Amino acid sequence: MSVPALPTALPEVEVSTTARRATPLAVLCRSGDPTPTPAAREAELTGEWMSAVALTGKAGEVQPGPVGSAVRWVAGIGAGEPGQWRTAGAALTRALNARIASDIDAGRAAERTVQLELPADAGPDQVAELVCGLRLGGYGYVVSGEPEPPRVRTIRLVASGDADLLVAAARRAAVLAQATSLARDLANTPSNIKDPAWLARMATRTTGRLPGVGATVRDHHWLAGHGFGGVLAVGGGSTRPPRLVELTWGRRGAPHVVLVGKGITFDTGGISIKRADGMHLMRTDMSGGAAVIAAVGAIARLGPDVRVTGLVPCAENHMSGTAYRPGDIVRHYGGRTTEVTNTDAEGRMVLADALAYATERLAPDLVVDVATLTGAMKVSLGLRTGGVFASRDAVFDRVRAAGEQVGERWWRMPLSSDTGTVGDEFAEAVRSDIADVRQCPPGPGGIAAAMFLREFTAGLPWAHLDIAGPARAERNYDEVTAGATGFAARTLVELVASYAR
Repeated sequence: MSVPALPTALPEVEVSTTARRATPLAVLCRSGDPTPTPAAREAELTGEWMSAVALTGKAGEVQPGPVGSAVRWVAGIGAGEPGQWRTAGAALTRALNARIASDIDAGRAAERTVQLELPADAGPDQVAELVCGLRLGGYGYVVSGEPEPPRVRTIRLVASGDADLLVAAARRAAVLAQATSLARDLANTPSNIKDPAWLARMATRTTGRLPGVGATVRDHHWLAGHGFGGVLAVGGGSTRPPRLVELTWGRRGAPHVVLVGKGITFDTGGISIKRADGMHLMRTDMSGGAAVIAAVGAIARLGPDVRVTGLVPCAENHMSGTAYRPGDIVRHYGGRTTEVTNTDAEGRMVLADALAYATERLAPDLVVDVATLTGAMKVSLGLRTGGVFASRDAVFDRVRAAGEQVGERWWRMPLSSDTGTVGDEFAEAVRSDIADVRQCPPGPGGIAAAMFLREFTAGLPWAHLDIAGPARAERNYDEVTAGATGFAARTLVELVASYAR
């Protein structure tokens, strides 16, 4: 099977101060009130018309404009909260794509360019959220060999504010949306295509070719020679050997953030095999690694004065006569040993190697790992919120602020920090009688996993982001599409940028 064309093409979004009369027009409206724009007034979006179409203006509602009017679409932004602009943008793009497909099926000419008139009070923050929604609402993974579905190509924002500020906000938001899209592409790719070598190639192809980005891929021979026992153990059951991806960007001397992403390209559970129900979703078990790859690329495009390193240990957790076993003792990078108790807890095994390598070799100011790590996190926080285990309060505050900035929700989980000891009652459970640590110590699953990973962070400022819930979606909502969501990519970009001088 051929390699899919990555990344998925998203709608281009432009900012203009003038409308083009020959181009279809859309407007925005708040809850219960037509948008106060010239086009809305000219189209006579009256209370009578609103009542006739039952227009509420809630975020995500899209209605055709009045018959014969220059306004073709009316999209609701609710009360105008930031996230509601993002929801409105995504809903509008989906409606445009559906109309284009319908026109083509009916043999009518399809209009691929639309202009959207903004209210006078639309500032950079609102435009950024809108652009993110407009672009990601147009996302749709295409299986290799299948034709691209018809989609809107260009959405022109007609604004009356400071054009320079709005253009800058739109451009930054477009980069963040593209990062989310790339993370979705990588995670959605089926695992008969996506093995560790493929993921490493895609990291080099999509990110490593950007100006200033260094990309190094280490094979299983290098991993064996340098003691990456966790990655080798997890990947040992597959005929497709593991890799380690290292991406770098930024100048030496700038604040240095290391991002570590779980890159399990498929997870059977190994000898501790998973149930068949839901195993097909394990093609997305490298969503953390995808977020790191995408984030490094976005950071390079945005250019903050910061140094970032992305580490993605890539492996396929399979069953065979060479698979690792419960009861094995594995020696990680740096010499620390782990007693294996469950081969389906493979993510922490590969992350441990990468964390130890980061703390020993890279001298970071902050280490962040991100992974679809534990089913317990889905029970704790559901499917739309990521869990944060932070070694210091200030680190969590930065993660939360970054998430709020880009519309991704995070919740702090128990872990001892600089101002508290919540979670310390589980710390001793990590110790093993026959190795340094136990892979799956007793206690709450998400906390136990974080306690294990903490053993490999050398006391440095660190955050563990468990995205097992929000990394996948069963249906479309807001700017999210069913399948891989790309969750955490935008947060990582904003988090790293917050360290820029």
